[in-house]
Amino acid sequence: MRFFHIADLHIGKTIYGTSMVENGDQKFWIESFIELCREEKPDAVLIAGDVYDRSAPSGDAVMLLDHMLTELNKQEIPVFMIAGNHDSGQKLSFGSEILSKGNIHVAGIIEPEIRHFTIEDKDGNGPVTFWLMPYLFPEQVSHVLDDDTIRSYDSAVRELIAKQDIDFSARNVLIAHQNVTADGKEAERGGSESMVGGVGQIDFSAFDGFDYVALGHIHSAYPVGRQEVRYSGTPLCYHFEETRQSKKGPLLVELKEKGEAPVITLKEIRPLHKMRALSGTVEEIRNLLEVDDGKEEYVSITITDQRITPNISNHFREILISRGSILMELISTFSEFRTVSASASAKAVAEKPIEELFADLYKERRDDTPPDDDEYEIMKYVGEIVRNADTHESIDSKTVENIIEFAAKIGGGEG
Repeated sequence: MRFFHIADLHIGKTIYGTSMVENGDQKFWIESFIELCREEKPDAVLIAGDVYDRSAPSGDAVMLLDHMLTELNKQEIPVFMIAGNHDSGQKLSFGSEILSKGNIHVAGIIEPEIRHFTIEDKDGNGPVTFWLMPYLFPEQVSHVLDDDTIRSYDSAVRELIAKQDIDFSARNVLIAHQNVTADGKEAERGGSESMVGGVGQIDFSAFDGFDYVALGHIHSAYPVGRQEVRYSGTPLCYHFEETRQSKKGPLLVELKEKGEAPVITLKEIRPLHKMRALSGTVEEIRNLLEVDDGKEEYVSITITDQRITPNISNHFREILISRGSILMELISTFSEFRTVSASASAKAVAEKPIEELFADLYKERRDDTPPDDDEYEIMKYVGEIVRNADTHESIDSKTVENIIEFAAKIGGGEG
């Protein structure tokens, strides 16, 4: 049994003011993935949440996902897809029963019985059942299971799985979108990820018995606790911090017979526009650009020896424009001050999740002490309200100021 594991597509995402749909990045990746499926002929495709970047996606984003699913359907490849924390589970689930008839299986909301589908014996090693568990909060699971003792993410997942009729003597694959850790140890996060340390942790042992666990939520690709519990990472870099992962692409998973370790291979898909971060003195960066004349890139420049002037800004922009590249970020760390242009600063605020703005200001007001779990849950709750509001796209700087004022009240103990 062979399947592709992908996650965190964030279709419709804008980074540093550049739309990844309008500039062709996400369409290019999806077309490349469709072609890869033609070559590899997988038995299924697993999409582990954050399909869209917003709960109210644009029309272009919806059409791009429609194109992807249509092409996979033409290849007769079953698709198993769940909602992540950026998705509206209800909207993603629209028409799910009809879609299932076309072998596109979607789980958007938590139900007492986890949606699951079985692919019969394809390789002589028996059937494989795919369990679709969308992003969940403990309160949701407590409600659907009518169990008010469920208070943590870990207990919510364990109790929900325990209620299912799963034959662990056969092969089972779980698709989930959560913050999964090994013995409380978290991986270093990328800049566009919305969770902060300690919140929503689920120990990988909650998934014991599953032959593979396809995870979404964290933007890097790595195993958690054991090789079969794994994040696939984002298909593209959505922040310059994420360029630390040298290769990105779907994971091709080959399940063997029960009890045998699967074979997991990253199939690299090169992006339409490479993201590159440069750091150094003005002269060093000039020399770097002379040696490496990369074209059609997304570039971040950090200057270490002086503040940014209009001449410096125009100089680097002109060089990059001549190569079809975009200067997305220009920063100075000179004298320990970080100088960013007004437009870049606004973009940085727009890119940062609301709950992280709260947490940053809280730490600033509390001598670098981070919020505890309960305090962060309040911040995260407000962030979810903002993200799930239909008016999300119209949020302006005044609203952001009001949100920051709310965070300040929390940080000052007034709220």
